[in-house]
Amino acid sequence: MLNTGRFLWDFQKVDAAMDRERDAGRLWSKTLNRAGYQTYMAGKWHVRTKSQQTFDVVGTERPGMPDVVPQKHPHAYNRPRDGVEDTWNPANPAEGGFWQGGRHWSEVLADETLGFFQTAAKSDRSFFMYVAFNAAHDPRQAPQPYLDLYPAQDVRVPVNFLPEYPFKDRIGCPHSLRDEFLAPMPRTRHAIQVHRREYYALITHMDAQIGRILEGLETAGLAQKTWIFFTADHGLAVGQHGLLGKQNLFDHSVRVPFFVVGPGVPAGTQSHEPIYYQDVMPTTLDLAGLDIPEHVSYQNLLPIIRGKGTSKYRSIYNAYIDLQRAVTMDGWKLLLYPKVPTVLLYHTAEDPHELSNLADEPQHQSRIQSLFAELLRWQAETGDKLDVRPVFPELQ
Repeated sequence: MLNTGRFLWDFQKVDAAMDRERDAGRLWSKTLNRAGYQTYMAGKWHVRTKSQQTFDVVGTERPGMPDVVPQKHPHAYNRPRDGVEDTWNPANPAEGGFWQGGRHWSEVLADETLGFFQTAAKSDRSFFMYVAFNAAHDPRQAPQPYLDLYPAQDVRVPVNFLPEYPFKDRIGCPHSLRDEFLAPMPRTRHAIQVHRREYYALITHMDAQIGRILEGLETAGLAQKTWIFFTADHGLAVGQHGLLGKQNLFDHSVRVPFFVVGPGVPAGTQSHEPIYYQDVMPTTLDLAGLDIPEHVSYQNLLPIIRGKGTSKYRSIYNAYIDLQRAVTMDGWKLLLYPKVPTVLLYHTAEDPHELSNLADEPQHQSRIQSLFAELLRWQAETGDKLDVRPVFPELQ
């Protein structure tokens, strides 16, 4: 969705024909290329078209995740278990994964990005860089000094920790799902401490590489005229609500960081406007002086960034295949599980960890109905074909 600018269900229509989108010049990099930008990509790429035909310069391309799967690395999964020796060592290069090739992938990505800066500094041509870290995807491997920063016994267990999420099997998060199989079921507090330790080490190591990139941009004399957008495609549970992965619609898994640095952007300011991270695509097109194509579903953030506008989204809609739907508006989230079926309501403005389901309280029934109507509006406007009305007739 990020590279096409298309919303979820519209994106699915073109996903299998991405070469056609590329050749028509509708992909993000191709659009900027037409405006004269030299385009660069390195890191994670699992768009269904060749990166070498999508960008002018391509560094090391990585798959969606390192090749550490249960069939090949059983000791990396379902761990740690009480009474069983934990033989997985995330700092050991012999384990492969992020260490494949002899140098940690995050470091390689930073190295190659710094190399491109040297070339860009000698050119009068503007550039667009798509730098995609595989971190913080599992396997959560990092050099030992970063692991040493987070002794497992000192890592806080999330306040919304559960040994097991009661609806996990019917919302697409069974223990057999690879992401969920990383830790034993039921979850133990110790197992979550270990996994969060490794998660923190991996992202701290990634942060260090981002620091190298920012310093390199400054050294190359490019920082003052470069816009930087830092974001991610999803969050991660890592023990919250008894889940490990991303395949859920709780805030810990759908909310992402979104930082902007650029000429005229005041440091330290925040916006609470609802956005999608894919909004970065049309935002950069406007920065390049381009008209935003009609097929692009997302919004230009420049008015919000400059403090001169508000979001075009009055709510945020989320979907996970045909098993979960959610809408968040005015500090409230309605979460539906059609296959259970069940309704959950969270006052996220006051309950950010989504601990208290208020769906059964009589005083909130009118709010649930209005949120359900908002969800139906999103479904109609975006082409979501899952009809939830017969499943939840009481919400209409």
